[in-house]
Amino acid sequence: MLVSLLALLPLLFVLAVAIQIGWHTVQELVFRPRVGELLVNTALLVTITVPLCVAFGVAMAWLTERTDLPGARLWSLLAIAPLAVPAFVHSYAWVSLVPSIHGLAAAVLLSVISYSPFLYLPVAAALRRLDPGIEDVAASLGLRPWAVFFRVVLPQLRLAIWGGILLVALHLLSEYGLYAMIRFDTFTTAIFDQFQSTYNGPAANMLAGVLALSCLAMLALEAAKRGQARYARVGSGSARLQRRSLLNRSTTALALLLAALTSALALGVPLITLGKWLIVGGTEVWDRASVLSALQQTLLLASAGAALTTCAAIPMAWLSIRVPGRLQRLLEGCNYVAGALPGIVVALALVTLTVKFARPIYQTAITVLLAYLLMFLPRALVSLRAGIAQAPVELENVARSLGRTPTQSVWLITMRLAAPSAAAGAALVFLGITNELTATLLLAPNGTRTLATGFWALSSEIDYVSAAPYALIMIALSLPLTWLLDSQSRRSAGR
Repeated sequence: MLVSLLALLPLLFVLAVAIQIGWHTVQELVFRPRVGELLVNTALLVTITVPLCVAFGVAMAWLTERTDLPGARLWSLLAIAPLAVPAFVHSYAWVSLVPSIHGLAAAVLLSVISYSPFLYLPVAAALRRLDPGIEDVAASLGLRPWAVFFRVVLPQLRLAIWGGILLVALHLLSEYGLYAMIRFDTFTTAIFDQFQSTYNGPAANMLAGVLALSCLAMLALEAAKRGQARYARVGSGSARLQRRSLLNRSTTALALLLAALTSALALGVPLITLGKWLIVGGTEVWDRASVLSALQQTLLLASAGAALTTCAAIPMAWLSIRVPGRLQRLLEGCNYVAGALPGIVVALALVTLTVKFARPIYQTAITVLLAYLLMFLPRALVSLRAGIAQAPVELENVARSLGRTPTQSVWLITMRLAAPSAAAGAALVFLGITNELTATLLLAPNGTRTLATGFWALSSEIDYVSAAPYALIMIALSLPLTWLLDSQSRRSAGR
């Protein structure tokens, strides 16, 4: 309950500020041309980017999982590899290559490059687990291959597609560095600019409130579109290999062109740009003192944040499996709602609350770690819940019958069996913290310089050469994430 109440702090804070300043002031701050402009920008960004991500994610998932595309395994890895490159590094690479790139078109291009893997991953995983028998039945009834895909396969991917849409949309709403670098105004960039320039609490907080409402609207839309349809079958069936469709020569050429082009845009541009700046800078660009200090501080904060978040997720994950109920679901939902809020909203709430009520921890590591806990708890919670579900409750009962206390039986038996899932969740939190920018910029103590904030400070000064080592190290730290996500997905599908 304590963790769930902490998770609600950002929402409660925005609501409290609205009540404090009064409805008249709220109207003046929310219903003004600037907010309308930001809403239009955000709506255009989401409505254009999301369908493009869906089209690309579904197409690449089908090509790599259900066709005889040459090198399908390699293209699968390359499709998720852009996750290893932080979104603001993508922006840095393209701005370095094309300095004039800016506006909505640039925002859509870079957003599709950065976030389409969030559609590819769940759709590819769903295709691996999909029963090929239903496709055989549809074909036996006279449906052509395209009709089988659109009338049988695509409806079975509904959950995966809408889950990916939610992830992409929430990232679009919360991203700061990518859009700030290409000069495209969103709610996140406006809030950050407002906070940095004038520290106008009510104005920034009302923008944060509109942004939070947008995130909650996306959660509600995803829940409504998910529906109540059944996607499982009765009985385990028999193990069968997925039958791959045969592509003709022209279709194969087009598919390879699509895969190669997207890989070149998503990976080739950042890596070539980084290589160019590192060659230009030579050995002098590796300022050992500053780069090593940023790496050490990043590893320290990420390790402490991952440990704290994973430990905080254990009680909720255990309750969700062992003692499910309405209260538990309500408390768990609080954490998911908080995790969906942009880092700028969480940071803004913590800044104001610590200044007013907890000044001793203002701009300390405690506040930064608390922000990481609120932002990344769902990552640890999902992994832990899956691990605990695979640990039989009977083993806990046996341990208690042998004299162990309930706490000892959970810690020594269940958590030991769930340790691999806990480690996976901690790794996901660790890597999320490594690339986190907005909350760290607002909350970090004076003198703190992580890889992300160090990169941002240098790139904001147009010192692209000095920023390159920071970006390269972040990519190197993030590469295990792509391997972890892919291996977990294939393991769950038995492949």
